[in-house]
Amino acid sequence: MKRDWVIPPINFPENERGPYPKVMVQIKSSNDNEVAITYKITGPGADQPPEGLFTIDRRSGMLFVTKMLDREKKDTYRLWAHALTEGLKAEEPMELLINVIDQNDNHPQFTHDPFHGRVDESTATDHSFMRVTAVDHDDPNTENAIIRYRILAQVPALPKPDMFAINPVSGIVSVATDGLDRETHPEYKLIIEAADMEGAGLTASCTAIVTVIDSNDNAPQFTITSVSTSVPENELGMGVVRIKVTDQDEPGSPNTNTKYSIVKGNEGRHFNISTGPSKMEGILTTAKELDFESVPVFTLLVVVENEVVFSRPVSTSTATVTVTVEDRNEPPVFSPAEIHVKRSEDMARGDTVAHCRAKDPDTARNQSVRYQLIDDDANWLTIDKDTGLVKVKSSMDRESSFVKDGKYTVLILAFDNDVVPATGTGTLVVSLLDVNDNAPLIKQREASLCNRDPFPALLDIVDPDGPGNAGPFTAELQGEHRINWTVSTNSTSDVAALLPKRMLSPGVYSVLMRIYDAEMFYQDSTLDVEVCPCQGAISTCFFPPPAPRAHVPSLSVGVLASVFGILLLLLLLLLFLRRRRSEKEVPLLEEVVRDNIFYYDEEGGGEEDQDYDLSQLHRGLDNRPEVFCTDVFPTTKTLPHYRLRPQENEDIGCFIEDNLRAADTDLTAPPYDSLLVFDYEGVGSEAGSLSSFDSSGSEEEQDYQRLAHWGPRFSRLADLYTGGTEDDDDTDTLPGKTEWV
Repeated sequence: MKRDWVIPPINFPENERGPYPKVMVQIKSSNDNEVAITYKITGPGADQPPEGLFTIDRRSGMLFVTKMLDREKKDTYRLWAHALTEGLKAEEPMELLINVIDQNDNHPQFTHDPFHGRVDESTATDHSFMRVTAVDHDDPNTENAIIRYRILAQVPALPKPDMFAINPVSGIVSVATDGLDRETHPEYKLIIEAADMEGAGLTASCTAIVTVIDSNDNAPQFTITSVSTSVPENELGMGVVRIKVTDQDEPGSPNTNTKYSIVKGNEGRHFNISTGPSKMEGILTTAKELDFESVPVFTLLVVVENEVVFSRPVSTSTATVTVTVEDRNEPPVFSPAEIHVKRSEDMARGDTVAHCRAKDPDTARNQSVRYQLIDDDANWLTIDKDTGLVKVKSSMDRESSFVKDGKYTVLILAFDNDVVPATGTGTLVVSLLDVNDNAPLIKQREASLCNRDPFPALLDIVDPDGPGNAGPFTAELQGEHRINWTVSTNSTSDVAALLPKRMLSPGVYSVLMRIYDAEMFYQDSTLDVEVCPCQGAISTCFFPPPAPRAHVPSLSVGVLASVFGILLLLLLLLLFLRRRRSEKEVPLLEEVVRDNIFYYDEEGGGEEDQDYDLSQLHRGLDNRPEVFCTDVFPTTKTLPHYRLRPQENEDIGCFIEDNLRAADTDLTAPPYDSLLVFDYEGVGSEAGSLSSFDSSGSEEEQDYQRLAHWGPRFSRLADLYTGGTEDDDDTDTLPGKTEWV
């Protein structure tokens, strides 16, 4: 079927003036001439939100819009047109596409207001540093949304009114000309306009704040370019002067941090200059001790720069510092400061040790120098106060505790005769040459060794003298000590070995020996040797006490012997009586195969235990011996809950404990309360009652052999009454014995 009512998309402008409703298009079915057709529309804007925006005349098919459309809210509507006859579908639904045509009804909008940008003051021309952006909600495919930018104003308009430029299409801001200077104009405000319709339509404006960033385009300047000062001589690290500077760059930035150098007058490197904590001053100090007599005045040329490299060529600032050295009374100086001499330790009193001289550096002053010894701990030396000549005052000893490593050290003072004397110190080190003035001796005073196969007693030989006057040593026994003892030395060690020549009785022996050094200078040494009753190497020395003397036994020993004899007799008597008793006793029962006999030290209650009524245990069952017990079932209304299986991920221990608690409270679970009826003598027993025997008669009147028919347990009893076998070994019935067959 041909569908004449199919129409192309409908374009309708937004913001169309009224009145409303307005006709948009007429829809007509191809069957409209044949049958009565009614029309309706469905979809968003018709019967769906926004409902009622579009309507249709049911008879004519005329499509209306009821109010203004806004493309920025919705730019396209899709509706379905229906043709009906008598409520039934006359045509297939037809899609209606309504496009809302854009109108320039939206101004451009800047994304920020204000915009912020930063530009270095030394930036070159045409350098881009920021961008502004505006948006337009109109149709981007039309001129209604095409935006162009321009700068309306610059505040301040210095040094030129057009310091910046903007790209009209992209909105990129750049430097238009040179002349930016943070020190004069640190900030600019730009009024920027955005217009749609390629600059001819609706407009909007914003503010762009441009911050000029500092660059190191200004050199620091000394506040004072010429400084004069003075400093005492011989002062190391002393502050001379502080030189302050200024800088027009941003305070506290690296562009204002300063550094200093001395470019002239410091060829001897007598001074140092450093940057102060504020970074805006130079501190001049002495790097060496200044000497008034050498250089009385210094003229220094100091230059200041920034830590950061200058962004453009600039002229640096210089300052001249004149330093006058103040003369002071300097102490005399020993040269060299430490004087070394070698002298023999046996020098005589008055002999010259050394000549110590100090020089006064104050050449411009007419002063004399005096001398004095200090720290002469041994008081061996003396010094002439005018000439500095050192002589021996008392005998020196190389082995003294005042001598360290063979050297004796004293301090010498040298002072001038100024009003306030200046004092200098020197050191005299006397290396004492050794003389053999000490005899060797044995260090130990006592020694110990065994009297059988002894290890030798090792004795240390000491000699305070130095090499050549000490070892190797020689040891020699004196007089009668050679009879029992022998001593030997080793040329490579300072040890003597002492041994007895024969086995000696334990005790303490005094041994005299003579020790020689390498030059046969000797000294006698006495040693107390403890001989111990032992063999080989000695560990501890123990002397056994003397043997006790024989004596008559005392009375107490005799009494103890008598008591011991009596106890022995009593023990033999008890054993004899026990033996006789065991021969007379006959066991009552015989151990049966596969059975044990257990003996208990308990008996029944006697005759008083026999008075009780057995019928109470039977609960009326005396005439019914076939009933042995009755069970009393409990009466309960509720049954406890038992769990058949544990829950998922449950501990099995908890599951068992829950069912155990349920069983403890379950009155229906066996065992029930029961009354048990036990057989007693004469009732239900295979054997007859023992009371049937008349025990008052003689043994001959009873037939004890009948007991053997009742079982093995009674056969032994029958033997006892009839006088049967008695030659069984007693050991077969000992308690606790078990026999297995």
